[in-house]
Amino acid sequence: MIASLLAFAVLSFATPFLTRWMGRNVFFLIALLPAAVFVMLLTWLPAVLDGSTFRESVEWIPLLDISLTFQLDALSLLLALIVTGVGALVLMYCARYFSDDEPALGRFAALLLLFAGVMFGLVTSDDVYVMFVFWELTSVLSYLLIGHYTGRKESRGAALQALTVTTLGGLAMLVGIVILSVQTGSTSIQTIVENPVTGAAGEWAIALVLLGAISKSALVPFHFWLPAAMAAPTPVSAYLHAAAMVKAGVYLVARLAPGYADAEVWHPIVIGLGVLTMVVGGWRALRQYDLKLLLAYGTVSQLGFMIVVVGFGTRDAALAGVALLLSHALFKATLFLVVGIVDHAAGTRDWRKLSGLGRRMPVVATVAFIAAASMAGVPPLLGFVAKEAVFTSLLEGGAWGMFALVGLFVGSVLTVAYAVRFVWGAFYSRDEQPTETHRVSAVAVIPPALLAGASLIGGIGIAFLDPLLEDYADLLPGSRDYHLGLWHGFEPALFLSLLVFAIGAVLVWRRRKVARMQALMPAWVDMSHAYLKIVRSNDRFAAWLTTRIQSQGLPGYIAVILFVVIAGLGIGVVMNREWPENLVLWDHPIQPILAFVMIVAAVGAAIAKQRVAAVLLVGVTGYGLVLLFGMGGAPDLALTQALVETLTIVAFVLVLRRLPTKIAQRNPPVRGVFRAVIGIAAGALMGLVGFIALGARIQPTIAEGLPALAIEAHGRNIVNVILVDIRAWDTLGEISVLVAVATGVASLIFVTGRTGSAPRLDEGGGRRTRSRPIPEAAWAADTRGGRDPRSSATSEHTWLLAGRTLAPENRSILIEVLVRLLFHPAIIVSIFLLFVGHNAPGGGFAGGLLAGLALVARYLAGGRYELGEAAPIDAGRVLGTGLFLAAATATLPLLLGQPVFQSSWFEWEVPILGVISFGTSTFFDIGVYLVVVGLVLDILRSLGAEVDRQREDKEERDDNTTAESRGDSQVPDSRRSDAAAWPAGEAGGPH
Repeated sequence: MIASLLAFAVLSFATPFLTRWMGRNVFFLIALLPAAVFVMLLTWLPAVLDGSTFRESVEWIPLLDISLTFQLDALSLLLALIVTGVGALVLMYCARYFSDDEPALGRFAALLLLFAGVMFGLVTSDDVYVMFVFWELTSVLSYLLIGHYTGRKESRGAALQALTVTTLGGLAMLVGIVILSVQTGSTSIQTIVENPVTGAAGEWAIALVLLGAISKSALVPFHFWLPAAMAAPTPVSAYLHAAAMVKAGVYLVARLAPGYADAEVWHPIVIGLGVLTMVVGGWRALRQYDLKLLLAYGTVSQLGFMIVVVGFGTRDAALAGVALLLSHALFKATLFLVVGIVDHAAGTRDWRKLSGLGRRMPVVATVAFIAAASMAGVPPLLGFVAKEAVFTSLLEGGAWGMFALVGLFVGSVLTVAYAVRFVWGAFYSRDEQPTETHRVSAVAVIPPALLAGASLIGGIGIAFLDPLLEDYADLLPGSRDYHLGLWHGFEPALFLSLLVFAIGAVLVWRRRKVARMQALMPAWVDMSHAYLKIVRSNDRFAAWLTTRIQSQGLPGYIAVILFVVIAGLGIGVVMNREWPENLVLWDHPIQPILAFVMIVAAVGAAIAKQRVAAVLLVGVTGYGLVLLFGMGGAPDLALTQALVETLTIVAFVLVLRRLPTKIAQRNPPVRGVFRAVIGIAAGALMGLVGFIALGARIQPTIAEGLPALAIEAHGRNIVNVILVDIRAWDTLGEISVLVAVATGVASLIFVTGRTGSAPRLDEGGGRRTRSRPIPEAAWAADTRGGRDPRSSATSEHTWLLAGRTLAPENRSILIEVLVRLLFHPAIIVSIFLLFVGHNAPGGGFAGGLLAGLALVARYLAGGRYELGEAAPIDAGRVLGTGLFLAAATATLPLLLGQPVFQSSWFEWEVPILGVISFGTSTFFDIGVYLVVVGLVLDILRSLGAEVDRQREDKEERDDNTTAESRGDSQVPDSRRSDAAAWPAGEAGGPH
């Protein structure tokens, strides 16, 4: 099973590339995978019927008892067969439903195949948290598939609506499964069901889980998202909204029913909402003219039907429920595929515009008639067998049984009526001129024909399916005398079925009167209107709140954040009753002096009038922390803080070039007293929190065990071992944030399009050229004697490769010499810090920062072309490579049957150097190193090189305008150089 899931993931990743080569025929290729898994599952069927359970498990997060555990029993095997079998046919259907010029065809194919794999993982997962991961992935993939037509507003809105509803239900379900797993002490679904949680905790937990199930399976009041999702391509509707995704909620109810059907909240939710959903969905289906919408509301109705039956809690009802689940997957997928064929052939799904299609497409009409008859419960189809079993199981179900029987009887009458409406509307010959149709590919008809044939064969050969369905049903209480069959004699269920057909026929006969009754229904009953009102109210409130906050600017943002911090932590401080007994003001006499200097600098930064002065004063506080960390015995923190502070100052300076020199020179600050009070209160509060925290420990510190863990991880630097080994998950999340930050900064700066690396010089020899010609004035000083300074001999006349791109007044030979001498040693030291970090101060983060500062120096000394020569690479690729390398060290152990982030070490003895230890955590640290270097490079390229280019272009445009007004033909070349980008006294200017 795990191998199958990996195959789905790998093939999904390759599908977009294969689509470029194969076009729409790629669907034939990828359909082979679910078909192969379907055949494999069939080979396991005899063993499952004999009582065997196939189980695979890989440890994932041992501390939380979470493992990648998958198992196949009767219920999961049934759902897996539906997911893979119907999935293979739908993919085959897609090969002729779409054309080769379909937009984003490769992406669609990959997402649909990946969805099949995710559903397979969902129905086979035994770990409740792993199941939840797959559960949420179905919502995400559903969002992407429903919104496939990104240019259509209705597609985007329907996708967002489906994601919002199902995700909110999923979050509620997460709380419920956490309670269940904590109360049972296990994350195994099988254990949770076998040892049901009782009492208030169990009732609340199961109610929350059911909330997730009914939102996923579109029960009232969450049913409105499913009809809206019909904006998706028809194959998506046939697979996700008929055979697969919406079955997830039904599956979960069926899975939990053996253990929790006796809970007090179970029957009111499952039976009450299920019956209401079946009636509401059937009633709404009767007024639809769009064939796809008719089936959508019919699906809502049938989902309520299935939820009631599988969740009723008796053996016979469970048997009928899984039979109904199978029959629904077959007939509803068939009908959706038929609608796609009709839409392609006739160009419309509105049955008021269709006439005579039954004669023009007799095979398709026959297939649709068989599927609709199964939906209505006509013998000898599988739908009839399931519906008769439902009536039989509810006749002896007590009060809840009678309530469910009456509701499902009414819903079944409506089902017959809208089944007739579908067939009559799509294929009946009316007085109008017969609808013109296009030729339909025979390949597109094969999948629905096979599914309709399965409905017929399933009804006739129900004896062969009965053992598999009974294997699950026997888990619930009740007599085992009843078996599924096509004929049980003249029993009450048969007469109920006949009565259903008779009343359904009356509704069809008096359809005009029914339509008038439906028209009387008030609009506010539609839950989609309620959803839209909630969304609009939320949007209006968000707009009002945002306006109130944003009108205050950046100080307003910070004030809100600090106010929340003060209010939240302040309550905790007021309620605190434990204070440290001993107060140690300092450990070294120099510490209070440092603290005083930092305080003065912080106050000075708050009242400074010049931006650069404020930045430098803030830097004083940062470097003060460096000294405090160093004196406190934390060299790693001191080193990292020093590098971060230096890089932060550089970033500030780069940004300040686009801002006025003075702070608030146009808009004087207001509410100064209020801001001062907020700042002082926040600082004092954090001091109190730190003071209280020193005395809050009541248990021995875990730090005493860290040295042993570090040695076990082959490291002596505890800080680095924590970052890259013990808590590598945190570090992976942090570098992911860094990648997001770099992307965000670049997206704000590169307005017209994000380029790769910084521009480079043209030095010949096949090297790439930079985007703009090198300014002639910048080379003027070296053209004496006929020598071309742009030749390879240029290196004799400049310390930096791009030094000549700067105008003489903006150059500093001293800085160029220092940067030339120190750049390569800095890179070497950064690599040294990377590899010694496991045993000495350093690591990938510190090494990356030092390498980044070396690039900063090259940029500040030589400008953007120097940056392009120093690092002629795309920052995005560096970021992606680093993140991929770090993530690979997390997931690679899974392929070897080990937990995520399982470390391994390699040791060998080298002459002179001695024993060298190299671990997988080193690869992770290399990924961190690359991410940090990529971040610095991206910031330099965004806030530095790109800002230079924009300012240079602006000044050239201004000069051209001036020259044209004077009648000049040229702009002085010196204005075209990088010198124009650097005002005197700033980075890159005179030093």
